Amino acid sequence: MHGRLNSGQQWSAEEHASDGTGNNLLRALRASDLELLQPLMQEWDGECGTILYEPGDTVRHVYFPCGSSLISFLVVLEDGRAVETALIGREGAVGGIVSQGRLPSYSRAEIQFPGTFLKIESAALEEVKTKSVTLRHLFARYADCVMAQVFQAVACNAAHTIEQRTAKWLLAAMVRTGDHEVPLTQEQLASMLGVGRSYISRVLQSLKMRGVLETRRGRMLVRDLDRLNGLACACNESVRRHFDDVLRGVYPVVEEGTAQPTAEAAE
Repeated sequence: MHGRLNSGQQWSAEEHASDGTGNNLLRALRASDLELLQPLMQEWDGECGTILYEPGDTVRHVYFPCGSSLISFLVVLEDGRAVETALIGREGAVGGIVSQGRLPSYSRAEIQFPGTFLKIESAALEEVKTKSVTLRHLFARYADCVMAQVFQAVACNAAHTIEQRTAKWLLAAMVRTGDHEVPLTQEQLASMLGVGRSYISRVLQSLKMRGVLETRRGRMLVRDLDRLNGLACACNESVRRHFDDVLRGVYPVVEEGTAQPTAEAAE
């Protein structure tokens, strides 16, 4: 596992300002619950490609992505392909929905976008849950939201075209990062969607010809957010609505104009 603790090491709840750089799930906690967690959490810098768990690994830590950092849950198939089932950003946590008893990971958890994460030992989080019913309930509701995202991904993979799924994934990443530039290669995107690179290449070429995006070395730049929204399926919106019903205010919202590139930015 790659990563390092920040120089400050211990996380300060006072620095957890609502400026888009923190974690929305933690922001939804009561002040008394934050006080219980603060001495147990550390800031940690995670690098792109870092694998937090492999299938069967004991889940020893819970990670809360902050700002634009992202983690993918990936199911590893018999042929070695790893297909994404959920994308977790500042709206949630990885490892936090595992509770009690044995703690094996079913899927791979891999950092897609690097950045700052808040990290706590799973055993310590479980201990805090025994002291606060509101904290237990929050994580139970979050587990329901993650399951909704996985259910929606299953239906999406079965019913929607590769172009729709590509647009959906790019939009999901943009919502969580607040940026129109997605640091992702065609190979990575093809692997996560569970399709061949040739299919993704054709889809991306079509999007480029229509002026929706451009590809650069190791990244993709969305040039027309409105058209990308029009090409995507409604799966992201279904997940967002469920988050709002269960954990209102946790799912990221892109402010008007935030993710829309200017002509200068696209040069």
